[in-house]
Amino acid sequence: MFVIYGPPGTGKTTTLLNMVEKAIDDGTPPTSIAFLAFTRKAAREAKERAARRFNLSLDKDLEYFRTLHSFCFHLSDIDKNELMGTEHLHELSKRVGFNLTGKEYAEEDDIGANSKDNPIMQVIQLSRLKKEPIDKTYSESTIDEPFSVIQYIDKAYREFKTANRLYDYTDILEWFAEHGSRVCPNYAVTFLDEAQDLSPLQWEIAHILNQSSQRMYVAGDDDQAIYRWAGADVEHFLDVEDGSEVLSQSYRIPKSVHQYATRIVNRIKTRRPKTYEPKPWQGRVERVSMPDMKKFADGEWLVMAQCNYMLNEICDDLRVHGYFFENRGNKSIHEKLCSALLAWQVLVEGGQIDATSAKNLYYYMKSGTRIKRGFKSLNMIDIKDVFSLEQLQQNYGLLATDKMDWSMAMDRIPEDMKTYVSALLRRGEDLNREPRIKVSTIHGSKGGEADHVVLYTDISYASDQAASSNTLEGRRMMDDLHRLFYVGVTRTKENLYIVSPIDGLRSYQI
Repeated sequence: MFVIYGPPGTGKTTTLLNMVEKAIDDGTPPTSIAFLAFTRKAAREAKERAARRFNLSLDKDLEYFRTLHSFCFHLSDIDKNELMGTEHLHELSKRVGFNLTGKEYAEEDDIGANSKDNPIMQVIQLSRLKKEPIDKTYSESTIDEPFSVIQYIDKAYREFKTANRLYDYTDILEWFAEHGSRVCPNYAVTFLDEAQDLSPLQWEIAHILNQSSQRMYVAGDDDQAIYRWAGADVEHFLDVEDGSEVLSQSYRIPKSVHQYATRIVNRIKTRRPKTYEPKPWQGRVERVSMPDMKKFADGEWLVMAQCNYMLNEICDDLRVHGYFFENRGNKSIHEKLCSALLAWQVLVEGGQIDATSAKNLYYYMKSGTRIKRGFKSLNMIDIKDVFSLEQLQQNYGLLATDKMDWSMAMDRIPEDMKTYVSALLRRGEDLNREPRIKVSTIHGSKGGEADHVVLYTDISYASDQAASSNTLEGRRMMDDLHRLFYVGVTRTKENLYIVSPIDGLRSYQI
C-alpha cells in the first residue's frame, strides 16, 4: 500500500480524484478501478466527477466507487431482504426488555439498521469492529449497565439474527473479511480514503483489497485520527506504509493558525512526523472570554466544542440575537416551519405554492380559526397541483387572509418560536438558504471548514482525568485530545477565536 498523507487543507481527496482521472486517461477501464471512501459524500463526489469528465455511467462503469460498507454488501451473497431493520430491533427490544433501537438508514447506499447511538448495542458492535473480547470493550466504556446485561443481550441478539436469517451492519464486514479473497475482483488500481479511521475489522478488508489490486493507494492523516473511541486503529495506519508521499501545501490554513496547529500537533506522542506550508496570508488568532455576537452578522462561521452540552449557551445567544444557524445538522428552525413561512410569503404576494408547502402551512394553523374543520390534513389535494391563496380559500378551507402577517396566520406556532422568527426576519436572514453559522462538536465538524471559527477549549471530565494519568490508556487519551483540538483549530480559513472557560478549569491549553 502506498500511503498519501494529507494534512488539513492540502487537498487529499482531490489528489485521489486526480489520480483516478489520470488512470482513466492512461487507458485503465473504469470497471478496473475501485474508489472506497469512508463517507457517502466522498464516494459520491468521486463517482460524479469521473462520470462527468469521461461521460461514464454512474452505475455500469463506476460500480466500485462506493463506501466500504456498500462495497462489501455489493459483493456479498446477502440479500437486501435479509438486512436487519429498525422493525427487527423493535421486536428484539420487546423480547429482552431493553430498548436497542437506533436510527435507520435512509439513503440508497446505506445498509440495514443502525444502533450506534444505543449504548448497549454500541458496546456489542464496537467489540466486533475492534476484534476484541466484549468484556474488554465493556471495561473501557462508560456504560452504566452491568456486564451481565451486555452478555445477555449479545447472546439474544445473535440468536435472534440466526433464527430469522438476518444480517446487521457489522455482519456485512465480517462476511467480506471471511469470503472477500474469493469474491473480490482483480483491480488495476484501488483507492481508499480516510484510512486513519479504519477499525481492525476494516483493515482486514483493506488487506484483501491490496492482494486483489495491482496498485493500492490509501490516504489519510494520523494527526486527524479522532475516532479511536469508535474503533479506529491509527497504529495500524502508521504501520502499513510501503512508500509514501506527504502533501505539503495547505490551501486552507493561514500562517497565524498554522503556528497554533503546529504547537498542538507536536504534543502527539504516536504520529508520523510531517511538515506542510500554510497559505501565504496571515489570518488572525484571538483569545476571547465569550464570542462577540455582532461579528456573526457576516461571513461563514463554524462554532465547535468537545461535547454537545458545551454548546448550549452559544445556541441560546444566537437565538436571542436573531441568527439563523445549524446545530448538529439541524436548522435552528424546523424545515417544515421554514417551508410554511416561505409559502405564506409567496401566497400573500400573489404567487402559487405546491401541495407539500400547502400541507406544511396548514400544519401551523388551527382548525376552526385559520382552517375550516375537516380540511386540516388536505388529504383531498393532488400532490402534483399548485395553489394560489384564492384557490385555498375557495376550495380547501383556508380562513386566513392576505391581511394577516405570518404570525397571525400561523396561530399554532409557539410564542417563543414566533419571537425567534421575528428576530430572524428583522435581521434579514434568508430562510431559503443553508445557514451561514454551523454549531457542532469537533467530531461532527471533521471535513468542514469556515472563514471564521469559534473553538471552545472546555474538556470533559474523562479527558481531564486522562491528563493526570500516566497509564498507557491515559497517554492514548491525551493523544486523542491533542488530535481533536488540532482538527478543531485547522478548520479555520481566516480568523480563529479561542474561547476559554472563565475559571480556567477543565480547559485544553492552546
